[in-house]
Amino acid sequence: MKLLRMLAIDTSTEACSAALLWSDGEMRQRFVVTERGHADLILPMIDELLAEAGCKLKDLDGLAFGRGPGGFTGLRIAAGVIQGLAYGAGLRVAPVSSLAAVAFLSSCPSSPSSPSSPSSGVLVCNDARMNEVYWGCYRFDPDAPCVPIVLAAEAVGPENSVLPTPTVTRFAGNGIVRYPALQARLESAGLSYCTGVYPRADAIARLGQQMLQQGDGVDAAEALPVYIRDNVARPPRPAVTGLS
Repeated sequence: MKLLRMLAIDTSTEACSAALLWSDGEMRQRFVVTERGHADLILPMIDELLAEAGCKLKDLDGLAFGRGPGGFTGLRIAAGVIQGLAYGAGLRVAPVSSLAAVAFLSSCPSSPSSPSSPSSGVLVCNDARMNEVYWGCYRFDPDAPCVPIVLAAEAVGPENSVLPTPTVTRFAGNGIVRYPALQARLESAGLSYCTGVYPRADAIARLGQQMLQQGDGVDAAEALPVYIRDNVARPPRPAVTGLS
């Protein structure tokens, strides 16, 4: 199958990244971990990657972005940037699960195309604030290494609601270090911890390329964030206004 030329971004966590997958399979990437400033960083990253490759948006076959779940502001930034680029260049977009991207990176640490344990799965737990985590379970088949097989659908809840499926052998995500009781529970169950894995644009590009090849891309207007939590933009309780 023809390799597509892809630009991908992810700003769903404190990690901010952009990647360019070119026609020969070469991957270029910018990646930084920072608590803030994603909106100021992501466009210069994109410009640098395109300049290095000597290409323009119109030379690409598609775009991809980490559509969440993740931080509200970060998801809005990624969706807004990708929508603008897609509208301007007339490109299709692959909205990629940020949890699936972490699972992909945790399944194949040495190679972007050959997961090491196809029969086992990965539990991903990313921080959702409000004493909760976003979580899901995935595995990858060596015959379709860029197609995540969902073992447990994306969910949000307190750390004690996380239930790895029976075939899961590893866990990862930025939510782990913030909930030590969760880490201890998973390790006591015999699961191994893949440390320091964030959603990253190179994984978004690989998974997004597969989505576009399968015809699962969307138009710019449909490149929307997936929040999971339905009250993400609302306060947890009614505001005190002083009015009766």
